[in-house]
This record gives sequence, structure tokens and C-alpha cells, in this order.
Amino acid sequence: MFEKYPLLKPVLIYLAVISLISVIITVYDKIAAKLGKRRVPEKTLLLFSALGGSVCMLIVMEIIRHKTRKPKFMFGIPAIIVVQIAVTIIILKYTGVI
Repeated sequence: MFEKYPLLKPVLIYLAVISLISVIITVYDKIAAKLGKRRVPEKTLLLFSALGGSVCMLIVMEIIRHKTRKPKFMFGIPAIIVVQIAVTIIILKYTGVI
């Protein structure tokens, strides 16, 4: 499959790395909040979500109950996911994959 779509492997690696970073900073922010330490700015969390870590970040936020009362995150991240899905479909159609 990677032979037919050579960009697929680097894209999947990128998404895995950005998702891992998103999970790490989300968990770090939760721990920092509990300990009264310096927090991760909300803009940074949303940036990593927009860069591709949205699905994993949303799942982790629900699991650890972090930022679940903030509409910016509970509506914003799902909105980012919808946009990412739409863009992915457009790219796949444009390139002839689907």
C-alpha cells in the first residue's frame, strides 16, 4: 500500500507523533493544574489539536476529565475534527484515492 501511495507513510508517522505530543501536553497540563504549577496555554493545546492531534487530545481530555467544562474545548476540538475530516476527504478526492 505504501508503494502505491508514497506519502501515506510519512503522513501516518506525522499524525502518530503529533498525537503523542498532544496527549503528553494534555496530561502535563492536568498534572500542573492539580499541583498549582505553570500551565500549558490554551492556545498551545488548541494549536496541537489543529495540527493533527485533535482526536487523541479529545479522547484523553474525556478520560482524565480535563477541560471538559470549557466550551472552547468541548465544541472547538470536535469542530476542528470535522474540518480535518472534510479537508482529508477533499484531498483524497482531488488526488484520486477515492
